[in-house]
Amino acid sequence: MENTCKNDLEVKVEKSFPLPIYAPFDTKVDLYLYSRSTLGFEHAVPYEYSGWRDEIMSYKETCYLHAGLNPAPTYRVKGPDAMKFFADLSVNSFAKFPIGAIKHCIMCNEEGLNMADGVLIRVSEEEFISYYLAPYAAYKLETGNYNAKGEYVFDTFIFQLAGPRSLEILETVTGECLHDIKFGRLKKSIIEDMDIEIIRVGMAGPLAYEIHGLNIDARSIYNMIIAAGESFGIKKLGIRAYQMNHTEGGFPQAFIHFQFPWFEDRGFAEYLSRRQKMQPPILAGSLGTDMRLRYRNPVELGWDKMIKFDHDFIGRKALEREVANPRRKTVTLVWNPEDIVDVYASQFQTGEHYMPMEPSHFTQQNGRNVLHADQVLKDGKLVGASSGRILSYYYRQMISLCSIDTEYSELGTEVSILWGNPGTRQKTISATVSRFPYLDENRNEHVDVSTIPCQAHKK
Repeated sequence: MENTCKNDLEVKVEKSFPLPIYAPFDTKVDLYLYSRSTLGFEHAVPYEYSGWRDEIMSYKETCYLHAGLNPAPTYRVKGPDAMKFFADLSVNSFAKFPIGAIKHCIMCNEEGLNMADGVLIRVSEEEFISYYLAPYAAYKLETGNYNAKGEYVFDTFIFQLAGPRSLEILETVTGECLHDIKFGRLKKSIIEDMDIEIIRVGMAGPLAYEIHGLNIDARSIYNMIIAAGESFGIKKLGIRAYQMNHTEGGFPQAFIHFQFPWFEDRGFAEYLSRRQKMQPPILAGSLGTDMRLRYRNPVELGWDKMIKFDHDFIGRKALEREVANPRRKTVTLVWNPEDIVDVYASQFQTGEHYMPMEPSHFTQQNGRNVLHADQVLKDGKLVGASSGRILSYYYRQMISLCSIDTEYSELGTEVSILWGNPGTRQKTISATVSRFPYLDENRNEHVDVSTIPCQAHKK
Protein backbone atom coordinates (compact mmCIF):
# COMPACT_ATOMS: atom_id res chain seq x y z
CA MET A 1 0.00 0.00 0.00
CA GLU A 2 3.04 2.30 0.09
CA ASN A 3 2.64 5.42 -2.00
CA THR A 4 5.26 5.14 -4.75
CA CYS A 5 4.60 8.58 -6.23
CA LYS A 6 7.73 10.47 -5.16
CA ASN A 7 9.25 13.63 -6.53
CA ASP A 8 12.78 13.66 -7.94
CA LEU A 9 14.28 15.24 -4.81
CA GLU A 10 12.80 12.58 -2.54
CA VAL A 11 14.12 9.79 -4.75
CA LYS A 12 17.62 11.30 -4.83
CA VAL A 13 17.69 11.86 -1.07
CA GLU A 14 16.49 8.35 -0.22
CA LYS A 15 19.21 6.81 -2.38
CA SER A 16 21.98 8.70 -0.58
CA PHE A 17 20.59 9.29 2.91
CA PRO A 18 19.67 6.67 5.56
CA LEU A 19 16.05 7.74 5.88
CA PRO A 20 13.67 5.51 7.83
CA ILE A 21 10.86 3.88 5.90
CA TYR A 22 8.14 4.96 8.31
CA ALA A 23 7.56 8.61 7.39
CA PRO A 24 8.12 10.22 3.99
CA PHE A 25 11.00 12.59 3.39
CA ASP A 26 9.83 16.15 4.06
CA THR A 27 11.45 18.84 1.91
CA LYS A 28 10.37 21.49 4.46
CA VAL A 29 12.56 20.00 7.19
CA ASP A 30 15.83 21.90 7.47
CA LEU A 31 17.66 19.43 9.70
CA TYR A 32 17.65 15.66 9.97
CA LEU A 33 19.42 14.15 13.01
CA TYR A 34 21.56 11.05 12.82
CA SER A 35 20.21 8.38 15.16
CA ARG A 36 21.28 4.88 16.19
CA SER A 37 18.75 2.59 17.83
CA THR A 38 19.46 0.08 20.61
CA LEU A 39 19.31 -2.58 17.88
CA GLY A 40 22.13 -0.91 15.97
CA PHE A 41 20.01 0.53 13.14
CA GLU A 42 21.36 3.81 11.79
CA HIS A 43 19.04 6.33 10.20
CA ALA A 44 18.10 9.99 10.07
CA VAL A 45 15.07 11.48 11.80
CA PRO A 46 13.59 14.99 11.53
CA TYR A 47 14.93 17.26 14.28
CA GLU A 48 12.04 19.73 13.90
CA TYR A 49 9.15 20.11 11.48
CA SER A 50 7.39 23.38 12.27
CA GLY A 51 9.64 24.40 15.17
CA TRP A 52 9.87 23.00 18.69
CA ARG A 53 7.57 25.66 20.17
CA ASP A 54 4.81 24.93 17.69
CA GLU A 55 5.23 21.18 18.07
CA ILE A 56 5.36 21.17 21.86
CA MET A 57 2.12 23.15 22.01
CA SER A 58 0.33 20.67 19.76
CA TYR A 59 -0.39 18.07 22.41
CA LYS A 60 -2.05 20.67 24.63
CA GLU A 61 -4.12 22.35 21.92
CA THR A 62 -4.57 19.99 18.96
CA CYS A 63 -2.59 16.81 18.26
CA TYR A 64 0.75 15.56 17.03
CA LEU A 65 1.81 12.54 14.96
CA HIS A 66 5.19 11.08 15.82
CA ALA A 67 7.04 8.35 13.92
CA GLY A 68 10.46 8.79 15.53
CA LEU A 69 10.33 5.74 17.80
CA ASN A 70 10.88 3.46 14.83
CA PRO A 71 12.43 1.02 14.52
CA ALA A 72 11.32 0.13 18.05
CA PRO A 73 12.97 -2.86 19.77
CA THR A 74 10.03 -5.24 19.37
CA TYR A 75 10.52 -8.69 20.87
CA ARG A 76 8.10 -11.63 20.79
CA VAL A 77 8.21 -14.44 23.37
CA LYS A 78 6.17 -17.63 22.86
CA GLY A 79 5.91 -20.86 24.79
CA PRO A 80 4.61 -22.48 27.98
CA ASP A 81 7.10 -20.51 30.13
CA ALA A 82 6.53 -17.13 28.49
CA MET A 83 4.49 -15.78 31.40
CA LYS A 84 6.94 -17.17 33.96
CA PHE A 85 9.85 -15.58 32.09
CA PHE A 86 8.38 -12.09 32.25
CA ALA A 87 7.21 -12.54 35.84
CA ASP A 88 10.72 -13.59 36.94
CA LEU A 89 12.19 -10.40 35.46
CA SER A 90 9.45 -7.89 36.20
CA VAL A 91 8.36 -5.98 39.29
CA ASN A 92 4.78 -6.02 37.97
CA SER A 93 2.14 -8.48 39.13
CA PHE A 94 1.04 -11.10 36.61
CA ALA A 95 -1.85 -12.39 38.71
CA LYS A 96 -4.25 -10.61 36.35
CA PHE A 97 -3.12 -10.15 32.78
CA PRO A 98 -5.95 -10.84 30.33
CA ILE A 99 -5.30 -11.37 26.64
CA GLY A 100 -5.32 -8.02 24.85
CA ALA A 101 -4.18 -6.09 27.92
CA ILE A 102 -0.92 -4.18 28.27
CA LYS A 103 1.47 -3.38 31.10
CA HIS A 104 4.14 -0.80 31.64
CA CYS A 105 6.66 -3.51 32.43
CA ILE A 106 9.70 -2.73 34.60
CA MET A 107 12.78 -4.95 34.92
CA CYS A 108 15.57 -4.47 37.48
CA ASN A 109 18.89 -5.96 38.50
CA GLU A 110 19.62 -7.44 41.92
CA GLU A 111 20.27 -3.94 43.31
CA GLY A 112 16.76 -2.89 42.31
CA LEU A 113 18.05 -0.54 39.59
CA ASN A 114 16.09 -0.19 36.36
CA MET A 115 17.45 -2.40 33.58
CA ALA A 116 14.54 -1.97 31.14
CA ASP A 117 11.03 -0.61 30.98
CA GLY A 118 8.51 -0.63 28.18
CA VAL A 119 5.16 -1.90 26.99
CA LEU A 120 4.23 -5.58 27.24
CA ILE A 121 1.14 -6.93 25.46
CA ARG A 122 -0.39 -10.33 26.07
CA VAL A 123 -1.30 -11.56 22.60
CA SER A 124 -2.53 -15.06 23.51
CA GLU A 125 -2.27 -17.63 26.30
CA GLU A 126 1.43 -18.28 25.63
CA GLU A 127 2.50 -15.31 23.49
CA PHE A 128 3.67 -11.83 24.47
CA ILE A 129 4.93 -8.87 22.46
CA SER A 130 7.25 -6.40 24.16
CA TYR A 131 8.44 -2.94 23.15
CA TYR A 132 11.73 -1.58 24.50
CA LEU A 133 12.24 -4.47 26.95
CA ALA A 134 14.83 -5.90 24.58
CA PRO A 135 17.77 -6.14 24.27
CA TYR A 136 17.81 -6.90 28.02
CA ALA A 137 14.86 -9.30 27.81
CA ALA A 138 16.43 -11.04 24.81
CA TYR A 139 19.69 -11.51 26.70
CA LYS A 140 17.95 -12.95 29.78
CA LEU A 141 15.90 -15.37 27.68
CA GLU A 142 18.91 -16.54 25.67
CA THR A 143 20.95 -17.14 28.83
CA GLY A 144 18.08 -18.51 30.94
CA ASN A 145 16.39 -21.89 31.21
CA TYR A 146 12.85 -21.38 29.96
CA ASN A 147 10.55 -23.41 27.75
CA ALA A 148 9.96 -20.43 25.50
CA LYS A 149 11.44 -18.91 22.36
CA GLY A 150 12.10 -15.28 21.58
CA GLU A 151 12.53 -13.40 18.34
CA TYR A 152 12.86 -9.82 17.25
CA VAL A 153 10.04 -8.47 15.11
CA PHE A 154 11.28 -6.20 12.34
CA ASP A 155 8.23 -5.83 10.10
CA THR A 156 6.06 -3.56 12.28
CA PHE A 157 5.85 0.15 13.08
CA ILE A 158 4.64 2.36 15.93
CA PHE A 159 3.07 5.79 15.48
CA GLN A 160 2.14 8.03 18.40
CA LEU A 161 -0.85 10.36 18.31
CA ALA A 162 -1.24 12.69 21.29
CA GLY A 163 -3.42 15.67 22.15
CA PRO A 164 -7.06 16.59 22.78
CA ARG A 165 -8.05 15.98 19.11
CA SER A 166 -6.26 12.61 18.79
CA LEU A 167 -9.39 10.46 19.20
CA GLU A 168 -11.32 12.48 16.63
CA ILE A 169 -8.50 12.11 14.11
CA LEU A 170 -8.30 8.34 14.65
CA GLU A 171 -12.04 7.95 14.21
CA THR A 172 -11.95 10.06 11.06
CA VAL A 173 -9.21 7.99 9.46
CA THR A 174 -10.62 4.59 10.52
CA GLY A 175 -14.30 5.43 10.07
CA GLU A 176 -14.93 3.61 13.34
CA CYS A 177 -16.06 4.75 16.78
CA LEU A 178 -13.14 4.17 19.13
CA HIS A 179 -14.60 5.68 22.30
CA ASP A 180 -14.62 2.24 23.94
CA ILE A 181 -10.82 1.94 24.12
CA LYS A 182 -10.00 2.32 27.80
CA PHE A 183 -6.66 3.57 29.09
CA GLY A 184 -4.08 0.80 28.82
CA ARG A 185 -6.19 -1.31 26.48
CA LEU A 186 -5.87 -2.41 22.85
CA LYS A 187 -8.32 -2.62 19.97
CA LYS A 188 -7.90 -3.93 16.43
CA SER A 189 -9.06 -1.68 13.61
CA ILE A 190 -8.58 -0.99 9.89
CA ILE A 191 -7.47 2.00 7.84
CA GLU A 192 -8.75 1.36 4.35
CA ASP A 193 -7.76 -2.32 3.92
CA MET A 194 -4.73 -2.14 6.23
CA ASP A 195 -4.92 -3.86 9.61
CA ILE A 196 -3.79 -1.89 12.66
CA GLU A 197 -3.90 -2.09 16.43
CA ILE A 198 -4.72 0.97 18.54
CA ILE A 199 -3.62 1.32 22.16
CA ARG A 200 -4.73 4.14 24.44
CA VAL A 201 -1.39 5.01 25.98
CA GLY A 202 1.15 7.82 25.76
CA MET A 203 4.05 9.43 27.55
CA ALA A 204 3.31 13.11 26.89
CA GLY A 205 0.53 13.31 29.48
CA PRO A 206 -2.72 14.20 27.68
CA LEU A 207 -5.08 11.94 25.72
CA ALA A 208 -2.91 9.79 23.46
CA TYR A 209 -2.85 6.63 21.38
CA GLU A 210 -0.36 4.37 19.67
CA ILE A 211 -1.02 2.88 16.23
CA HIS A 212 0.75 -0.38 15.40
CA GLY A 213 0.85 -1.92 11.94
CA LEU A 214 2.99 -3.50 9.23
CA ASN A 215 5.94 -1.65 7.74
CA ILE A 216 4.64 -2.12 4.20
CA ASP A 217 1.65 0.04 5.16
CA ALA A 218 3.53 2.60 7.27
CA ARG A 219 3.85 5.48 4.84
CA SER A 220 0.35 5.13 3.47
CA ILE A 221 -1.08 5.16 7.00
CA TYR A 222 1.15 8.07 8.00
CA ASN A 223 -0.04 10.15 5.04
CA MET A 224 -3.68 9.25 5.66
CA ILE A 225 -3.49 10.27 9.32
CA ILE A 226 -1.94 13.60 8.35
CA ALA A 227 -4.67 14.18 5.76
CA ALA A 228 -7.43 13.24 8.22
CA GLY A 229 -5.92 15.48 10.88
CA GLU A 230 -5.54 18.65 8.84
CA SER A 231 -8.93 20.03 9.84
CA PHE A 232 -8.11 19.27 13.49
CA GLY A 233 -4.78 21.13 13.42
CA ILE A 234 -2.49 18.10 13.47
CA LYS A 235 1.27 18.69 13.68
CA LYS A 236 4.20 16.45 12.81
CA LEU A 237 6.47 15.91 15.82
CA GLY A 238 10.24 16.02 15.49
CA ILE A 239 12.69 14.26 17.77
CA ARG A 240 13.54 17.46 19.67
CA ALA A 241 10.00 18.12 20.88
CA TYR A 242 9.48 14.42 21.59
CA GLN A 243 12.44 14.40 23.94
CA MET A 244 11.16 17.54 25.66
CA ASN A 245 7.65 16.26 26.37
CA HIS A 246 8.88 13.54 28.74
CA THR A 247 10.08 16.16 31.22
CA GLU A 248 6.90 18.19 31.01
CA GLY A 249 4.66 15.10 31.11
CA GLY A 250 6.48 13.63 34.10
CA PHE A 251 7.59 10.38 32.48
CA PRO A 252 11.31 9.79 33.15
CA GLN A 253 12.97 8.41 30.04
CA ALA A 254 16.10 6.29 29.83
CA PHE A 255 18.99 7.95 27.96
CA ILE A 256 17.45 11.36 28.72
CA HIS A 257 16.79 11.42 32.47
CA PHE A 258 18.72 8.38 33.63
CA GLN A 259 20.94 5.57 32.44
CA PHE A 260 20.39 1.83 32.60
CA PRO A 261 23.27 0.04 34.42
CA TRP A 262 23.76 -2.25 31.44
CA PHE A 263 27.53 -2.07 31.46
CA GLU A 264 27.71 -3.06 35.14
CA ASP A 265 26.64 -6.56 34.05
CA ARG A 266 29.72 -8.02 32.37
CA GLY A 267 27.83 -10.70 30.50
CA PHE A 268 25.23 -8.26 29.19
CA ALA A 269 27.92 -5.71 28.30
CA GLU A 270 29.68 -8.32 26.14
CA TYR A 271 26.33 -9.26 24.59
CA LEU A 272 25.67 -5.61 23.69
CA SER A 273 29.11 -4.98 22.22
CA ARG A 274 28.88 -8.18 20.18
CA ARG A 275 25.31 -7.89 18.88
CA GLN A 276 24.15 -4.29 19.14
CA LYS A 277 27.58 -2.60 18.98
CA MET A 278 26.47 -0.25 21.75
CA GLN A 279 28.74 1.99 23.78
CA PRO A 280 28.15 3.79 27.10
CA PRO A 281 26.93 7.39 26.80
CA ILE A 282 29.14 10.44 27.13
CA LEU A 283 28.52 12.07 30.51
CA ALA A 284 28.08 15.85 30.74
CA GLY A 285 26.99 18.33 33.38
CA SER A 286 28.15 19.12 36.89
CA LEU A 287 27.16 15.65 38.20
CA GLY A 288 30.48 14.50 36.76
CA THR A 289 31.67 11.19 35.37
CA ASP A 290 30.47 8.76 38.05
CA MET A 291 28.04 6.67 36.02
CA ARG A 292 26.42 5.21 39.14
CA LEU A 293 24.97 8.62 39.99
CA ARG A 294 22.89 8.33 36.80
CA TYR A 295 21.14 5.05 37.69
CA ARG A 296 17.58 4.96 39.07
CA ASN A 297 15.22 2.54 40.75
CA PRO A 298 11.44 2.41 40.08
CA VAL A 299 10.59 3.75 43.54
CA GLU A 300 12.42 7.03 43.07
CA LEU A 301 11.03 7.34 39.53
CA GLY A 302 7.48 7.35 40.90
CA TRP A 303 6.63 3.86 39.65
CA ASP A 304 6.34 2.25 43.09
CA LYS A 305 2.62 1.51 42.64
CA MET A 306 3.53 -0.98 39.92
CA ILE A 307 5.81 -2.97 42.22
CA LYS A 308 3.98 -6.03 43.56
CA PHE A 309 5.56 -8.50 45.97
CA ASP A 310 3.16 -11.33 45.08
CA HIS A 311 5.92 -13.17 43.20
CA ASP A 312 9.68 -13.61 43.16
CA PHE A 313 11.58 -11.41 40.71
CA ILE A 314 15.09 -10.09 40.19
CA GLY A 315 15.73 -7.21 42.60
CA ARG A 316 12.85 -8.02 44.95
CA LYS A 317 14.84 -7.84 48.20
CA ALA A 318 16.42 -4.51 47.29
CA LEU A 319 13.04 -3.04 46.33
CA GLU A 320 11.38 -4.31 49.49
CA ARG A 321 13.88 -2.22 51.43
CA GLU A 322 13.40 0.75 49.12
CA VAL A 323 9.59 0.68 49.32
CA ALA A 324 9.75 0.46 53.12
CA ASN A 325 12.15 3.39 53.36
CA PRO A 326 12.40 5.41 50.11
CA ARG A 327 15.67 7.32 49.90
CA ARG A 328 14.80 9.50 46.93
CA LYS A 329 11.81 10.83 45.03
CA THR A 330 11.39 12.38 41.58
CA VAL A 331 10.15 15.97 41.54
CA THR A 332 10.05 18.81 39.02
CA LEU A 333 12.45 21.69 39.54
CA VAL A 334 11.50 25.17 38.35
CA TRP A 335 14.64 27.18 37.61
CA ASN A 336 15.08 30.84 38.61
CA PRO A 337 14.66 33.09 35.52
CA GLU A 338 17.11 35.77 36.72
CA ASP A 339 19.89 33.19 37.09
CA ILE A 340 19.11 31.84 33.62
CA VAL A 341 19.36 35.35 32.16
CA ASP A 342 22.79 35.65 33.79
CA VAL A 343 23.89 32.49 31.97
CA TYR A 344 22.79 33.96 28.66
CA ALA A 345 24.32 37.36 29.45
CA SER A 346 27.75 35.78 29.97
CA GLN A 347 27.91 35.09 26.22
CA PHE A 348 28.21 38.86 25.68
CA GLN A 349 30.83 39.50 28.35
CA THR A 350 34.60 39.22 28.28
CA GLY A 351 36.26 36.19 29.80
CA GLU A 352 34.97 32.63 30.06
CA HIS A 353 31.24 32.35 29.57
CA TYR A 354 28.95 29.83 31.26
CA MET A 355 27.92 26.67 29.46
CA PRO A 356 25.35 27.73 26.81
CA MET A 357 21.76 26.88 27.73
CA GLU A 358 19.72 25.72 24.74
CA PRO A 359 15.93 25.15 25.00
CA SER A 360 16.83 21.51 25.68
CA HIS A 361 20.10 19.73 26.27
CA PHE A 362 19.84 16.51 24.28
CA THR A 363 22.83 15.91 22.06
CA GLN A 364 24.94 13.26 20.40
CA GLN A 365 28.68 13.13 19.77
CA ASN A 366 30.30 10.72 17.34
CA GLY A 367 27.17 8.58 17.28
CA ARG A 368 27.01 8.32 21.08
CA ASN A 369 24.30 9.75 23.29
CA VAL A 370 25.30 12.57 25.65
CA LEU A 371 23.61 12.22 29.04
CA HIS A 372 23.50 15.61 30.78
CA ALA A 373 22.87 15.79 34.54
CA ASP A 374 23.60 18.42 37.18
CA GLN A 375 24.23 18.47 40.89
CA VAL A 376 21.35 19.64 43.08
CA LEU A 377 22.54 21.18 46.34
CA LYS A 378 21.04 22.26 49.66
CA ASP A 379 23.32 24.35 51.84
CA GLY A 380 26.27 23.06 49.82
CA LYS A 381 25.30 19.39 50.27
CA LEU A 382 24.59 17.13 47.28
CA VAL A 383 20.92 16.11 47.67
CA GLY A 384 19.85 15.21 44.15
CA ALA A 385 20.48 14.97 40.42
CA SER A 386 18.75 17.16 37.83
CA SER A 387 18.30 15.93 34.25
CA GLY A 388 16.14 16.43 31.18
CA ARG A 389 16.14 20.24 31.48
CA ILE A 390 13.82 21.98 29.01
CA LEU A 391 12.31 25.37 28.35
CA SER A 392 8.59 24.75 28.72
CA TYR A 393 7.05 27.16 26.24
CA TYR A 394 3.58 26.28 27.52
CA TYR A 395 4.37 27.32 31.09
CA ARG A 396 7.15 29.78 30.18
CA GLN A 397 9.43 28.13 32.74
CA MET A 398 12.78 26.35 32.64
CA ILE A 399 12.15 22.98 34.27
CA SER A 400 13.89 19.66 34.83
CA LEU A 401 13.26 16.39 36.60
CA CYS A 402 15.18 15.74 39.78
CA SER A 403 15.80 12.60 41.80
CA ILE A 404 16.08 14.20 45.24
CA ASP A 405 16.56 13.01 48.81
CA THR A 406 13.07 12.54 50.27
CA GLU A 407 13.65 15.02 53.11
CA TYR A 408 14.00 17.80 50.52
CA SER A 409 11.14 16.72 48.26
CA GLU A 410 8.35 18.85 49.75
CA LEU A 411 6.71 21.34 47.40
CA GLY A 412 8.26 24.78 47.67
CA THR A 413 11.65 23.61 48.93
CA GLU A 414 14.43 25.90 47.71
CA VAL A 415 17.54 24.21 46.30
CA SER A 416 20.46 25.14 44.04
CA ILE A 417 21.55 23.62 40.72
CA LEU A 418 25.21 23.72 39.77
CA TRP A 419 25.32 24.52 36.06
CA GLY A 420 28.37 23.68 33.95
CA ASN A 421 30.87 20.88 33.44
CA PRO A 422 33.56 20.29 36.06
CA GLY A 423 36.67 22.31 35.32
CA THR A 424 34.74 25.10 33.57
CA ARG A 425 33.11 28.27 34.85
CA GLN A 426 30.07 27.14 36.81
CA LYS A 427 26.91 28.96 37.86
CA THR A 428 24.74 28.29 40.90
CA ILE A 429 21.10 28.54 39.84
CA SER A 430 18.27 28.78 42.34
CA ALA A 431 15.38 26.35 41.85
CA THR A 432 12.15 25.39 43.57
CA VAL A 433 10.71 21.92 44.08
CA SER A 434 7.40 21.75 42.22
CA ARG A 435 4.73 19.23 41.24
CA PHE A 436 5.46 16.02 39.39
CA PRO A 437 4.25 15.63 36.73
CA TYR A 438 4.38 19.32 35.86
CA LEU A 439 1.76 18.98 33.10
CA ASP A 440 -1.12 18.18 35.44
CA GLU A 441 -4.28 18.92 33.46
CA ASN A 442 -6.28 16.59 31.18
CA ARG A 443 -4.17 13.52 31.94
CA ASN A 444 -4.79 10.61 29.57
CA GLU A 445 -5.89 8.12 32.21
CA HIS A 446 -8.54 10.55 33.51
CA VAL A 447 -9.94 11.98 30.25
CA ASP A 448 -13.66 11.27 29.86
CA VAL A 449 -13.89 10.58 26.13
CA SER A 450 -17.71 10.57 26.28
CA THR A 451 -17.48 14.37 26.08
CA ILE A 452 -15.67 14.13 22.71
CA PRO A 453 -17.92 14.02 19.61
CA CYS A 454 -17.71 10.74 17.70
CA GLN A 455 -16.35 11.24 14.17
CA ALA A 456 -17.03 7.79 12.71
CA HIS A 457 -20.27 8.79 11.03
CA LYS A 458 -18.61 11.78 9.38
CA LYS A 459 -16.13 9.85 7.27
